[in-house]
Amino acid sequence: MDKKEQTKKLIVMSILAGKIMLQNGAETYRVEDTIVRLCEARGIKYVHSFVTPTGIFLSVEHNNELFSYIKRVKSIKIDLEKIALVNDFSRKFVNSNMTVQEGMDYLNEITNKKTFSKYLRYIFGGFAAAFFSLLFGGNLLDFVSSYFAGFIVLTALDKLSKYNVTFFVKNVIGSIIITIIAIIFSHIFIKTNIDKIIIGSIMPLVPGVAITNAIRDSISGDFLAGVSRGIEAIIIALGIAFGVGITLKTYILFFGGI
Repeated sequence: MDKKEQTKKLIVMSILAGKIMLQNGAETYRVEDTIVRLCEARGIKYVHSFVTPTGIFLSVEHNNELFSYIKRVKSIKIDLEKIALVNDFSRKFVNSNMTVQEGMDYLNEITNKKTFSKYLRYIFGGFAAAFFSLLFGGNLLDFVSSYFAGFIVLTALDKLSKYNVTFFVKNVIGSIIITIIAIIFSHIFIKTNIDKIIIGSIMPLVPGVAITNAIRDSISGDFLAGVSRGIEAIIIALGIAFGVGITLKTYILFFGGI
């Protein structure tokens, strides 16, 4: 394989590493740094990487030839294990004689790595909601109610994701479901606190990682990514607030109180 083709393969491999990181919730400055390090590790001196929350742009000059690559990244979820695996791969690639093809195979394994089953996510997502209700001062009945609310809403949102629903609408629907369940349980169990149930149950929907990444990107000087992630977090929060508010208001209008 000639040097030109080898450079192209290196670029594709570096972009794939960046894509995996970005899709799984990594900060943009970390993605840029990883891509640059991978390219420089194989003798490319002029590497310019620009990453936004929805795309990767890479420009490389090698042997008096210019190479450019753009990759659109559409879906972003949170999987810190895959980010850690790519970080580990990056260190191995930089500090060893691993070939580009071996690197591609390694990254494809990371891409295809199975995560926890959806039922485990539902079960432990429910526990997360339940323990948050205790954290905010709820009682044992609030704990049980929040568990079922969290379990049901995570199951419903997972089914809903198959229909390409926007994240704003998804969070509105999720918070509506949570509020309805909280109202039902508040009537079944007299000693429940509807506010504790709702607060605990919406916590799995709160965009904590998006807020953290927005702050970290801004601190590192990447204000474009910081602002865009910050706006995303605000829209999600507004969706949650809208869903809870409209459901409670509708119930009060028709039934006169909680």
